Amino acid sequence: MAVSATVTTVVPTESTQQALGYPSLFLLVLIGALVPVVPTGALVSSAAVVAFHQTAPFSLALVFVTASLAAFCGDTALYWLGRRGMKSKNGSRWLEAIRSRAPEERLAQAQEKLASHGTAVLVLSRLVPAGRLPVMLACLLAKWPMRRFARGNVPACLAWAVTYQLIGILGGSLFPEPWEGVVAAVALTVVISAAPSLWRRVRGTRAA
Repeated sequence: MAVSATVTTVVPTESTQQALGYPSLFLLVLIGALVPVVPTGALVSSAAVVAFHQTAPFSLALVFVTASLAAFCGDTALYWLGRRGMKSKNGSRWLEAIRSRAPEERLAQAQEKLASHGTAVLVLSRLVPAGRLPVMLACLLAKWPMRRFARGNVPACLAWAVTYQLIGILGGSLFPEPWEGVVAAVALTVVISAAPSLWRRVRGTRAA
């Protein structure tokens, strides 16, 4: 009895993990949407692996809701801050941060696609690595109102959360131990994120 009580106090239960894990996931994804240095896709995939190995019902559904809601809140807040910067004479550091991560070539492509396809481009921008901020800046330059951006961003965040959660479920299903699935999911996420930039470098080398 003493041993089991000690183990119970040392090893956190699933309910404790959930009580700590979901708010942490929400906060980290929210921060990652505002300051795009946090690997939010890897976070969602890792959380999906852990949820896949849990016995508690609706764990995967809670990961999906938490991740998509945090991404939507972060995107909406960043767009609102960007709109304030556009209206200000002196700009803002948030607007400058968006501009610094939206190269002219990517911005021109985003503006062209946004003019042709409208809100559908927002969905693709969330799924393409480094595609979110150029499209967001294109929306700012096109003076989209907050309501229009938010309406298009809802399916974008849902599709993003589903995609990275499926990566986590795949990693969790391939390995019996959660940590192995987390490593596999993170590695796959990194490969997916790095693939476009590597492809552009290869094309540039061939053209040169």
